[in-house]
Amino acid sequence: MLELTDSHAHIDDAGFAADRAAVFDRARAAGVRHIVIPGVDRASWDRISEICDTYAEAHPAYGLHPMFLDQHRPEHLDALRTQLTTHRAVAVGEIGLDFFVPGLDGERQREYFHRQLRIARDFDLPVIVHGRRAMDEVTSTMKRIGGLRGVVHSFSGSEQQAGHLWDMGFHIGIGGPVTYERAQRLRHIVATMPIEHLLLETDSPDQPGTCHRGERNEPAHIAEVLEAIARLRDESEEAIALATTANASALFGFTRA
Repeated sequence: MLELTDSHAHIDDAGFAADRAAVFDRARAAGVRHIVIPGVDRASWDRISEICDTYAEAHPAYGLHPMFLDQHRPEHLDALRTQLTTHRAVAVGEIGLDFFVPGLDGERQREYFHRQLRIARDFDLPVIVHGRRAMDEVTSTMKRIGGLRGVVHSFSGSEQQAGHLWDMGFHIGIGGPVTYERAQRLRHIVATMPIEHLLLETDSPDQPGTCHRGERNEPAHIAEVLEAIARLRDESEEAIALATTANASALFGFTRA
């Protein structure tokens, strides 16, 4: 069986509360050996820690997501340092900027993003980055701060923007959107990009692929992403699985599962 990594799945979401164990069983049956669970606010960290202590495949990341800005407080940044000191973590995330959702204060987003990038650098951890309608600023900010590595998840930018990330040594995370034929720009990027910068993800419970349109997404569905990417690149699923799992393991330093 192929060994796969879901580099971004919100398995702590309340939508999984009733059948979380079955979700992990289905992921295992699909060959998923590692699942990174990123935090979105302070309240999510304890849930994630408990899940990752329960399931060997699960790996925690802790961060303050820009879309949950109203729930963040300045003291949560100090709490993040404490969390990373006292708990196992494979990354700082999900962090970033979102200029798509109306009403999100740009300056407050920048403050949380900048400070979390510095925390990640201080702890020598990769970052899991959200960048929607903000890709150029996200990239320039990370370059200016320096000493960073990580992944821009659910990448939806241009080929030029992707190239700037690769030049910095960053990865891009690709999930369900690549399975849609209308996503021509994304599909072209994935078809021609350097394989060493590619990670697979589901962003569960969001962004299901075409075979699960309108359904709750889950890590087992990453097989659909793998199939689409292999077809676009005219490579075997085995080759894509091997490369992306190696990329994820090197970035996140997996030691369990």
